[in-house]
Amino acid sequence: VQLQASGGGLVQAGDSLRLSCAASAGTFSSYVMGWFRQGPGKEREFVAMIGSGTYYTNSVKGRFTISRDNSKNTVYLQMNSLKPEDTAIYYCAAGKSVSTTPQRYDYWGQGTQVTVSS
Repeated sequence: VQLQASGGGLVQAGDSLRLSCAASAGTFSSYVMGWFRQGPGKEREFVAMIGSGTYYTNSVKGRFTISRDNSKNTVYLQMNSLKPEDTAIYYCAAGKSVSTTPQRYDYWGQGTQVTVSS
């Protein structure tokens, strides 16, 4: 499975961005899809995932929405009310089980930079 993330950019606090992650797999719908992020000097952390349901880390609840379009083999992350602390490289990932742990995901996209200025 090859994943291609896009949609990052430089925005101001309070702005919105939508990240996309296109997958090559024909069995895309069978995968749990996740978004993770890695800020400067930080470890990679879980942001959101979608399988049969959705799950978010507490810091983005109410601001971020993960969704998927299985007909387009694409997962999205709509990010609203962005904060400077959301600044990070955002990665999409695909796995076979529901998990917030990066090690449980088998395939990763290349990452897209999100920078939020104050």
